[in-house]
Amino acid sequence: MSRIQTAFLDLGLMDTLSGKDTPVHRLDPRAKLLTTLIFIITVVSFGKYEISAIIPFFIFPAVMMSLGELPFYYLFRKILIVIPFAFMIGIFNPLIDREILMRIGLFSISGGWISFCSIMVKFILTAGSVLVLIACTGFNSVCMALEKMGAPRIFAVQLLFLYRYIFVLIVEASRMANARALRSFDGKGKGMKVFGYLLGHLLLRTIDRAQRIYLAMLCRGFDGEIRVNRHLEAGMREVIFTVAWSAFFIAMRVYNIPLIAGSFITELIL
Repeated sequence: MSRIQTAFLDLGLMDTLSGKDTPVHRLDPRAKLLTTLIFIITVVSFGKYEISAIIPFFIFPAVMMSLGELPFYYLFRKILIVIPFAFMIGIFNPLIDREILMRIGLFSISGGWISFCSIMVKFILTAGSVLVLIACTGFNSVCMALEKMGAPRIFAVQLLFLYRYIFVLIVEASRMANARALRSFDGKGKGMKVFGYLLGHLLLRTIDRAQRIYLAMLCRGFDGEIRVNRHLEAGMREVIFTVAWSAFFIAMRVYNIPLIAGSFITELIL
């Protein structure tokens, strides 16, 4: 199996995970989306030198993965794919902010390194929460929840099409890669020139395939509205879920629990 086919199956696993029947999956998508948005806003609101206060926020994705029976390694691998972007953004902080803010024995830690670690922790939390949301809800339901919560319909539909277009792109790329492999011998057909030709043909093939898919959707009565099989119904459990987690996020934002716990333990020891 080629790498492209493996990537296709790996990406499709996210839709498979969203089809499970767990307490988290049965929640209304709007409740999960709103809770995740509050989570992201709360995490991002922390200062650039705050790290310990953010640690308790790992409880939310951990609980969601546990209740939703989501594979930790699979989601963690997805985060590792995009983490270089956050790394490149924060790696220059130590060169800019050289003021010493902490000393551990003989080692001096500048504010740049602390802010760099803060950026990485925030990125892992926010990206992880989004992946957990999609894995326990499904991208179709997330886009529909966005529309129901007031987002412009054209934005939600375009977001859904963008996600689905990735699958079209991977299928066409897999076919072209197999065709090239069957016609290549002794390492021929693998140069940059051939790669450029393949990339251009891939774009044309996917545009043509996407056009045929769109015409097929119109023939089946597509009118721009996102529809899923499940019926949206927010009840008391969705209210409790959103309010309870939001209260937890706000409490963790107001009080630095690790610092309070550390001070309490230090007083007991001393």
